[in-house]
Amino acid sequence: MKRNLLVSLMALLLIGLLAACGGGSDEGGEGDDGKKVLKVGTSADFPPFESFDEDGDIVGFDADLAALISEELGYELKMEDMSFDGLIGALQADRVDMVMSGMSATEERRENVDFSVDYNESSEMFITQKDSDISTLEDLDGKTVGVQLGTIQQEGAEKLKDEYNFEIKPIDDAPILIEEIKTNRIDVAYMDKDVATGFIKEQDLGGFDDPTTSSPGMAIAFPKGSDLIDEINEAIEKLQEEGKIEELQEKWLDKED
Repeated sequence: MKRNLLVSLMALLLIGLLAACGGGSDEGGEGDDGKKVLKVGTSADFPPFESFDEDGDIVGFDADLAALISEELGYELKMEDMSFDGLIGALQADRVDMVMSGMSATEERRENVDFSVDYNESSEMFITQKDSDISTLEDLDGKTVGVQLGTIQQEGAEKLKDEYNFEIKPIDDAPILIEEIKTNRIDVAYMDKDVATGFIKEQDLGGFDDPTTSSPGMAIAFPKGSDLIDEINEAIEKLQEEGKIEELQEKWLDKED
């Protein structure tokens, strides 16, 4: 009796293991409607490019653009949220097919990933308390500047810190930077201007532009040698010609001609 019970338990365990092996990632497979799945990594803490809405869905400029690209090319879109500083690693490990996360196509990143054509241009901005007396780079002397870990703003702050004598505090998420300002744990946050402008309006903060830099354009990142690059580039260029990317900029970034 005990032997039969043991055999039955072992059989159930084997069935469970087989089911688990068959339920892995659908990367490179087909979605529910038979379409090929396009897995896109993002860091959904970067409004207006990507953030979670009240229903837990990822929304924003990048999310809308990813949906347009997927529709144009006949893919089923699946977006996966992760920390920004883990996105390139996810590409290199083939966990996602591409990354859309307000990522600037820097030369340093090009050593590890390939990029699409640019789909948006931006710049940098410093965010402060609304009544702060910090309004120029010279006012950063002795202050603490918060940056999001792994971003181009962290790289930019590293280049500026010695000349303007400030300390850098890297932080994982953009919204936490804002909380750090409001609770006086940092003096200034250094962010992409489109993102900073949104936080300034929503949180009633202050800020000033960084006059020293011109960011590389934002682009989609791929694993080195990805077969997707050419068709994604064609889709982006078509959406630009049709004015659909401009419509998204007006919707999410307040950019108008």
